[in-house]
Amino acid sequence: MFKNYIMNQVVLPLDLEIKLQKNDIAFAVHDLVEQIPHQAFDSFIRSTGCPAYHPRMMMKIILCAYSQSVFSGRKIEALLHDSVRMMWLAQGHEPSYRTINRFRVCPEVKALLRECFVQFRCHLVKEKHIDDEAIFIDGTKLEANANKFTFVWRKSVEKYSEGLIEKSNQLYDELVEKEIIPEIERESPEVLSTENLAEVVKKLEKTVEGISKQMEESQEVSERKQLRSARKIPKQILKQFKDFVARKQKYEQDMATFGTRNSYSKTDRDATFMRMKDDYMKNGQLKAGYNVQIATEGQYTLAYDVFPNPTDTRTFIPFLNTIEKHFFQLPKYIVADAGYGSEENYKEVFENRTSTPLITYNMYRKEKTKSAQKNEFNTANWKYDEETDSFTCPNDQRLIFRHLSHKTDRNGFSREFKVYECESCAGCPFRSECTKAKEGNNRKLLLNEKWEKQKEKIRTLLSDEKTGKVYGRRKIDVEPVFGYLKANLGFTRFSVRRKERVHNEMGFALMAVNLRKLTARNVI
Repeated sequence: MFKNYIMNQVVLPLDLEIKLQKNDIAFAVHDLVEQIPHQAFDSFIRSTGCPAYHPRMMMKIILCAYSQSVFSGRKIEALLHDSVRMMWLAQGHEPSYRTINRFRVCPEVKALLRECFVQFRCHLVKEKHIDDEAIFIDGTKLEANANKFTFVWRKSVEKYSEGLIEKSNQLYDELVEKEIIPEIERESPEVLSTENLAEVVKKLEKTVEGISKQMEESQEVSERKQLRSARKIPKQILKQFKDFVARKQKYEQDMATFGTRNSYSKTDRDATFMRMKDDYMKNGQLKAGYNVQIATEGQYTLAYDVFPNPTDTRTFIPFLNTIEKHFFQLPKYIVADAGYGSEENYKEVFENRTSTPLITYNMYRKEKTKSAQKNEFNTANWKYDEETDSFTCPNDQRLIFRHLSHKTDRNGFSREFKVYECESCAGCPFRSECTKAKEGNNRKLLLNEKWEKQKEKIRTLLSDEKTGKVYGRRKIDVEPVFGYLKANLGFTRFSVRRKERVHNEMGFALMAVNLRKLTARNVI
């Protein structure tokens, strides 16, 4: 005996909600998006054209699809036809993949995603899933949607640009010397600008046209041969200068695209070539990617941002500004690894923020080892005399203060160093182990007092029992989020191009991770 099964019997449509389990992720998605204020959707209102799909519905189906590891617009469209939770969230609507793709890269969606994170954090605080005491910051690199061999390098552009300047100056001087064209007014005596090159092209064209006209008017063969010979050099140089103009414009455009970066991809100009952890070929191949920064607590992502530069150090201050401006006020503690430890970052938090930084620096762990503490050539172990302001080296020679030195990095941050120099390194038996200075030069020691004071503060904070425990949570708080994102969700590569669009997709992916984690813990 079988249960009743008739295909052609007329049945009434059922509410799809009853087909979903009690703690289905669709309910979490629905509740989150419904918490977004109505005012946040005002920018989507249009007074003309066909009525659009409601942004709430679009947000729900994309978030739900990303939580199921579906990132393709066509596959999201397919889910709307055969997934019960997607059909319930869409309430019968079936937007095409084009509509889905246009929506998720829409600039207005950026504000909606930020509002999602704000509402999600408020829910966590309300339900006491996080204590709002600290945030844990870390970054990871994700591959951009760009071809592997579309790189443009700053050094190459600078090299060829210098060659162009040298060649153009040489040809210009030759033209003026031979009186082929008159001298032009130059913006700089050393470099011919794009406008100068274009002006040279015009004058050469005028010269070539004049000679060609004379050839047409001339009836004598010998004279025409002379004119043709006279036209040869200007015509060749004209071709070169036209090429110079095009190349000069391209190099200027490349330098503008670089900004402060050293490379970019022709496919995605906002992506930078950087080393990825997933190096399957084991050859250190650079790939176009983005540096994703997140702030977490309780393994939930509370804020995020996307940067094109590969190092975490330079992303720290802009990321803090983004958090305060768009997400929430900074809590009591800011926790991060040694990749963020720098004088500039410490100064920013200590002087301009109310939070306490629990951020190590590069040599923090090495300084605590016995080998470093017993190494007599480690300048941190040298005796210092405050009265004479001098250090004593292992050979009992004094290093006396000589002068102050200021160094400014390429980002404009200036550091002050006190320069100490040994009285005499002549005949020192430890010279080869102590210094790499050339013979005849004495050992010098550069001391950054501000940096040393900052490091001392950090060591004090991390050695304290309470703050030490807070820092100890870093590995189990922020690191698992990246593992969940890449391994469980399967999000290892962006499917859109340009930074603003990548920012939106990253928001969908991180919120999908949050919702999956929240649903798995049965807290909704």
